[in-house]
Amino acid sequence: MHPNPAFRQSPRAADLAFARAVGFGPLIAHIPFLIDDAGTSVDLHLARSNPFLRLLDTARPAVIAVNGPHAYVSPDWYGVPDQVPTWNYVAVHLRGTLTRLDPEAMRDMLDRQSAAMEAPLAPKRPWTADKMSDGVMERMMRAITPCRLTLTDVRGTWKLNQNKPDDVRLAAADHVATATTGSDPAALAALMRAAGTA
Repeated sequence: MHPNPAFRQSPRAADLAFARAVGFGPLIAHIPFLIDDAGTSVDLHLARSNPFLRLLDTARPAVIAVNGPHAYVSPDWYGVPDQVPTWNYVAVHLRGTLTRLDPEAMRDMLDRQSAAMEAPLAPKRPWTADKMSDGVMERMMRAITPCRLTLTDVRGTWKLNQNKPDDVRLAAADHVATATTGSDPAALAALMRAAGTA
């Protein structure tokens, strides 16, 4: 995480909301996950072939890194002298204790995760496991293992030039919106614009 505290002042609720909305991040391998409503645990599943499962005979500390939009910021975009290049981004780290769950938890977990990911696709009729042929879902679930990360810490870095004057940050955001570097620069620009309203 970025060491500058100016970029780490987001409330836990904002970090959890960001991670909940993204729902995807690396835990040795990139994994889909679902954060509970209380923000105390993360349900996920790992492929049975994932070597990480061999370590879960006992609970283990783990981190899921959730990456958001990011992009290069040219010093010229600020419109003021004596600036340096930087990279703006949003990242949230979910730390906790990872445990393997009983295989019986898998179906409910997949149903909840699918419902959460399908909901934003409305008006599309949500996909459900009921659309699967008899026995297929059960056969596919044998290839994955349910796990839970019980959260002990949530930390986010929202590096959005909030340490700059509003006019300078907004000028940079206008350029970032059309940038060709990074990932989803338009979303990053929107976050940069909103950074001064909090």
